[in-house]
Amino acid sequence: MVSVNPFADFRRECEIVLTQAVKQALPEVHVETLLEKPANPAYGQLASSFCFELAKKLKLKPVDLAVLVAQAVDKSVFNLIEKVEAVGGFINFHVNFPRFSALTLESIRQLGKDYGFPKTDAPKKIIVEHTSVNPLHPIHIGQARNPILGDSLARILRLRGHNVSTHYYVDDVGRQSSVIAYGYAKLGKPKPDEKVDHFIGKIYTITSCIVELNRLKRQLETAKAVFAAADVAQLNRELAEWSGIAAELEQKHPALFRALLEKINTDANPEEEISKLNRAYEDGEPLAKNLIREVSELCLEGFRQTAKRVEIFYDSWDWESDFVWSNQVSDVLAKLKASGFVFSEGGVLEFDADKVIQTLKLRVKLGLREEQEVPPLTLVRADGTTLYTTRDVAYTLWKFHKAEEVINVIGMEQSLAQLQLKIALYALGYGKQAENLVHFAYNLVTLPGYKMSSRRGHYITFDEVLDEAIKRAYEEVSKRSPELTEQEKQEIARFVGIGAVRYALVDVDTGKPVVFTWDRVLNFETNSAPYVQYTHARACSILRKAARSPAKLFCEELDEQLEHDLVLTLASFPEVFIEAAEYLKPNMIADYSNALADKFNTFYNALPVLKAKTPELCDARVALTEAIKTVLSNALNLIGVVAPEKM
Repeated sequence: MVSVNPFADFRRECEIVLTQAVKQALPEVHVETLLEKPANPAYGQLASSFCFELAKKLKLKPVDLAVLVAQAVDKSVFNLIEKVEAVGGFINFHVNFPRFSALTLESIRQLGKDYGFPKTDAPKKIIVEHTSVNPLHPIHIGQARNPILGDSLARILRLRGHNVSTHYYVDDVGRQSSVIAYGYAKLGKPKPDEKVDHFIGKIYTITSCIVELNRLKRQLETAKAVFAAADVAQLNRELAEWSGIAAELEQKHPALFRALLEKINTDANPEEEISKLNRAYEDGEPLAKNLIREVSELCLEGFRQTAKRVEIFYDSWDWESDFVWSNQVSDVLAKLKASGFVFSEGGVLEFDADKVIQTLKLRVKLGLREEQEVPPLTLVRADGTTLYTTRDVAYTLWKFHKAEEVINVIGMEQSLAQLQLKIALYALGYGKQAENLVHFAYNLVTLPGYKMSSRRGHYITFDEVLDEAIKRAYEEVSKRSPELTEQEKQEIARFVGIGAVRYALVDVDTGKPVVFTWDRVLNFETNSAPYVQYTHARACSILRKAARSPAKLFCEELDEQLEHDLVLTLASFPEVFIEAAEYLKPNMIADYSNALADKFNTFYNALPVLKAKTPELCDARVALTEAIKTVLSNALNLIGVVAPEKM
């Protein structure tokens, strides 16, 4: 017999038995027989506390009521249940471990890579939009949590049975894209002499700095001319700060800095040139289109190379500019204007989000407090250019033409913009789409003692982190396994280093920041990818030495508590997976893999596998080890971590 969810089968049997017992003992009573896992395994593997609530209504003692129900249990229908007992008002269910172990281990053996992934009864088309880093500089470690979370979500949802498509939104409209294109053009569109996104990042940082210095100097001259003392003082402070940044950038990149300074200073007003380029691009003028698309594509090629290193790929690259040029943004603007929720102030077009909430009575639906106000959303600037969220409305509607649910993986600092986006959908009459728009928010990545600043060029790139992780993993693998060949060490170091970074960015609850330290990321002793990977490799080593897959499981031999704990953990994997998929919690998979590794290592250190007392016990423990290897591999795959045969 094979089960896709052994623990759910046990739970279902307990529910049926309990429902029948209640009907037999108390035919006039209808109760919800909810079951929970007791903290202490001495009280069984599932328990119900319904007697406490029901006893009040029936004016009985919970203890007496529990005994009454337990006595009415029909033992003839037991399969996975060993016994049912009343203890202190609870009704406790004990699993029949020989049968349950046989069901669990045989299911894992038969299903293999498919074990642990029950399919949903209601599959959906889902778009997961993730990463979407602006094409201005390389992806840095502060942004890297996004693609790792997004890719893990997509993996989990696909295995749950959904039709999942991953999208990258290329934010190529706006001043920042025009800044990098301006600097790139000033240099004569040079060919990169390093990884292309790193090269583009340097041009962007230096161009931004020089343009900002130019702007501040012009503003300072104006302020001095009108004797605005307070403005002069403020501008001098800003000028000093940017001059310091310029000195730092010139020291780091002298040739590039001097070349850009010389070229940019030929323009009387670089800021105005950038604004012209920005407007021209949004208007779809050919020269501007070719220039900004060219530099954006260069940067995206660097992103693709980085993503490939961590086994992340995208089904669709969606250009923000396409929605502007195709009139989809202007159509959305026209509909918003007609909705009655838009007003103009000083030439700026504003969307009154709070008025929508009040008019459509959305406060409860959106989970807003009674006194909470949502500020207006600026749709169009005075110069006629649109803002990011305005364009995002058009993009979101486009996504809903292709999917029933849209998950935006975006940092929690964008919570207001995502809320305003949802309110705009309601205002346009797309209530169903608004309800199926999910903001998967996550907290920041912090590096103790290091402050990142894009404008200073102060960031640690994702590539640098991966390189360092692989280097450190190589040193650790060489120390632990000197007998491996150089090629084996290099290959193991690659997937251990990359796995370590992926695991570290996914295993923390998304509401909490990730504090990125090497001591934690590459800890071979606990709660890290290397630790779980090493555990998997240990299981593989045992199986290589055993050199067999037992034909008979001999599960009745597994009578130690450590063995029971492992069987229960293996049987619970499908339920953990379902919860991770339904509640979008990829960190649950990392937590599970670490817990299973902990239990297996405790078992391995306490009980012999290959030198067990009898051949039957040896076969049973080999089969258990085989199942652990399979489930560890399946769990790690969900979060994009390689499960190695050797380490």
